[in-house]
Amino acid sequence: MSLHQPVLMREALDGLALRDDGWYVDATYGRGGHSAEILAQLGAHGRLLALDKDTQAVAHARERFGAEPRFACAHAGFEGLADVAGPWLGGRALAGILFDLGVSSPQLDQPARGFSFAVDGPLDMRMNTSAGQTAAEWLATVSHGELARVLRTYGEEPRAGQIASAIVRERAAAPLTSTKQLATVIAAAAHGGRAKSRIHPATLAFQAIRIAINDELGALERGLDQALELLGAGGRLVAISFHSLEDRIVKRFMAREARGDEAYAGLPNIPPEARPRLRLVGKLIRPSDDELARNPRARSARLRVAERLEAAA
Repeated sequence: MSLHQPVLMREALDGLALRDDGWYVDATYGRGGHSAEILAQLGAHGRLLALDKDTQAVAHARERFGAEPRFACAHAGFEGLADVAGPWLGGRALAGILFDLGVSSPQLDQPARGFSFAVDGPLDMRMNTSAGQTAAEWLATVSHGELARVLRTYGEEPRAGQIASAIVRERAAAPLTSTKQLATVIAAAAHGGRAKSRIHPATLAFQAIRIAINDELGALERGLDQALELLGAGGRLVAISFHSLEDRIVKRFMAREARGDEAYAGLPNIPPEARPRLRLVGKLIRPSDDELARNPRARSARLRVAERLEAAA
């Protein structure tokens, strides 16, 4: 099992522009790398709330930081941000929030979680193992059309139709219950489709199925909306993404909120609700060569930063 290495640590902390008395949210605790560094820079009056959908991550957070009075942790995803952070803030404005998207190294490295086909394991893929359908349960009933759409849309899989057909045929003969079983079916269906690719032929399909059963993109969209409402003037929104679909959502959200309502473009009097609510901070940030040498899993990481222009309502 590899040691979890937080990606773009220095860049994320710089993006948050930490104040020692600020109240912050780490929206994906993982194994606490970013949380630990944020706490190290907070003063006695600063506070940090960490969220995670993964029960193992929440247990780790409470064991590691349970005695830290400036720290709180909640078992919640991005979509539950307002419900958790609102009461915690108690009327204060949030000084910054960090979204570290996608699946974590501990999740990938535990065969029992079903995120990876490198070692055989049950076909689960849930980030929150206490709720929702497993990948096996979803694959047992999903229609061919919906499966092909998921593979094409979330995995950008060029052979989505062929792979969906192969999965439907296989499940008719026997239930799909393990990661190796599914990967073998996908590889056979995709044979020749990526002969020169460096990635395993099941990689994109596994990504797509994981995104679908966890509603990762929908949760991200709802979390960004809620974060904007919680941030105070000057509060920072920092997002680290690991594939194009996530990054596209973050980029478009920040750009849209930095433009304001385009219906009022060029007009002298713009109502408050139509004005820009974010300011873009810097350009897209990618891992340095040194970080990539230390942590090859960082190769697809992208970091974007924006700042709230007016106090949360």
